[in-house]
Amino acid sequence: MPLIILALGIVFLFVLIVGAKLNSYLSLIIVCLGVGVAEGLPIMKVVASIENGVGGTLGHLALVISFGAMLGKLMAESGGAQRIAMTLIDKFGRKNIKWALCLTGFIVGIVLFYEVGFVLLIPLVFTVAVAADVPLLEVGLPMAAALSVTHGFLPPHPGPTALSVLLHADIGLTLIYGIIIAVPTVLLAGPWFYNTVKDLNPKMPEGLYNSKQFTEEEMPGFKVSVLTALIPVFLMAAASITKLTLPKDSPVTVFFDFVGNADMALLFAVFIGIFTFGLNRGKSMKEVMGIIEKSVLAIAMILLVVGGGGAFKQILIDSGVGKYIVSLMDGVNMSPLLLGWLIASILRIAVGSATVAGLTAGGIMAPLVAATGTSPELMVLACGAGSLNAGPPNDPGFWMFKEFFNLTVKETLRSWSIMETIIAFMGLFGVLAINMFIH
Repeated sequence: MPLIILALGIVFLFVLIVGAKLNSYLSLIIVCLGVGVAEGLPIMKVVASIENGVGGTLGHLALVISFGAMLGKLMAESGGAQRIAMTLIDKFGRKNIKWALCLTGFIVGIVLFYEVGFVLLIPLVFTVAVAADVPLLEVGLPMAAALSVTHGFLPPHPGPTALSVLLHADIGLTLIYGIIIAVPTVLLAGPWFYNTVKDLNPKMPEGLYNSKQFTEEEMPGFKVSVLTALIPVFLMAAASITKLTLPKDSPVTVFFDFVGNADMALLFAVFIGIFTFGLNRGKSMKEVMGIIEKSVLAIAMILLVVGGGGAFKQILIDSGVGKYIVSLMDGVNMSPLLLGWLIASILRIAVGSATVAGLTAGGIMAPLVAATGTSPELMVLACGAGSLNAGPPNDPGFWMFKEFFNLTVKETLRSWSIMETIIAFMGLFGVLAINMFIH
């Protein structure tokens, strides 16, 4: 019965978000109330669970997501992202331009949310396609694949970061595992997969590629742009490496444990970005702070949706659904990592949102991770990979890809949806492969 209630709750969530077009956050709260009561929790306990779930999830994430948004906005407004793209294109040459856009998407995607990175890079994709006289999807598909992979696998993005907090996973180690899986996944789902859809050659959307571009003088240097963008990655990776190689009480370990904490790493990067992307480019402190304020306003709803996912997770834990699933797993010969991926995949197809799918799957799997000794870092990646599966039409990214690349629904299913499916399965294979080596 608990699983039937959960299934009905997920269906209801799907109806509210897709059918009634209700905001995802409001939909999650309504479903939390319904599932909590149906699972037998007293009504005030349901309210308390929702409060604890939202507060517990956002207590850490509010810092990570807000700092990440600030850094991304500073990079966008300064022309740093354009500098990275144009330099790589110049180095790779026209024949290999899809590899340049793939690498650009990967670098930019590490610090930008998928939607922000997509909108930021789309004008460059159009400009490059026209200038190099190449099909739009030849440069667009690799870029989108790179952004999607970083969104699903690599902290400090909301999904994998929230899952890391939820499952008590080491964010730095999750990042290292994620990069190991992400690199081959991007290559397969981007440049290689494009070869199977070469016959799709949509016309350039009128007017969209005439967006204002930064002049050479306005943009920061390539090295400065890349190093500033990657500071959080370097610090978090260094913290994980020192934990694995040095004693816990070593001064070096203690130092990098502090600066490599996701909150601190992003905070340091923001202050460096304020200088490299702002003050050093001739902007006043008032102008830079205006950029910072705009970045936070843009992520308000993202934070609420993530908090709503945390509330749903807490309802499932407090009502005993998680323990019930653990009891069902007794004697079942299935890898917990595979199970987490399957649950996230089903949720992705049901509700569309990768963040909601990943967080809900993580909440369901949390008790199982503790009970079976499964690597929490790999469970983060398993749920993250599953949360990208299928790229269904109820995912806003589906329509964004369709409209910007001037595709039909059928063409979008053939390109975007298959690309997302490849990413999901590559993520699963990578997780299972790493698990074989660490256990």
